[in-house]
Amino acid sequence: MVNVICMKWGVKYGPEYVNKLRSMLSRHLAQPHRLICFTEDGTGVDAGVEIRPLPAMDLPPGKERGWRKLSTFCTPFFDIKGPTLFLDLDIVITGSIDCFFEHPGKFCIIHDWAKPWRITGNSSVYRFEAGAHPEILDYFLKNIDRVKGEVRNEQEYLTREMHRLGLLTYWPKEWCVSFKHSCLPTFPLNWVKTPPLPVGAKVVVFHGNPNPPDAVVGRGKGLYRYVRPTPWVGEHWR
Repeated sequence: MVNVICMKWGVKYGPEYVNKLRSMLSRHLAQPHRLICFTEDGTGVDAGVEIRPLPAMDLPPGKERGWRKLSTFCTPFFDIKGPTLFLDLDIVITGSIDCFFEHPGKFCIIHDWAKPWRITGNSSVYRFEAGAHPEILDYFLKNIDRVKGEVRNEQEYLTREMHRLGLLTYWPKEWCVSFKHSCLPTFPLNWVKTPPLPVGAKVVVFHGNPNPPDAVVGRGKGLYRYVRPTPWVGEHWR
């Protein structure tokens, strides 16, 4: 039995995102697993998803930038032990992800697409050993202002600290692709060409704009983020 976890807070994503994630896992993760959703509101989430409260985290006012994800490194981490895969809600699983539990490494994360010359990872998909590194969260909570002055967001901090520990491992680059960077044609071709699904992609990450429902029906923010209706997104995001 392995663990898959996600987080839902605020109103940006409704329960349908969690339910679709559960459905995609049922098709693409053959290994026995549990899906745990950390949220302050589990209304509308399918019964097959385990609901846990968001781990306590006293964050100062300001733009969130994903800092709450660092609470996954609390100890104890509820009843969760062993290999644990974190998945953002704005992803589309397009292939088998059993390999995400087989890939070697104690901490695995996406190598960020925007500036690949940096070590920074994208935390839409990362795997860790539950309870193994409470110092990641402890240091942040004791030095919030300092950390925020050094890095832009949670994934920069998390990648930096795992690199310092000698534990940073990236997924094979073809496994996790960005819809914006890897699929969406550049302007003006995005208005006439349907985004392709890259060969070998197992997870497509919809960070920022557009989101999966935008790609399904064909819409986007502004000239550069417009997306034509993309059938393969609807086939998988269900």
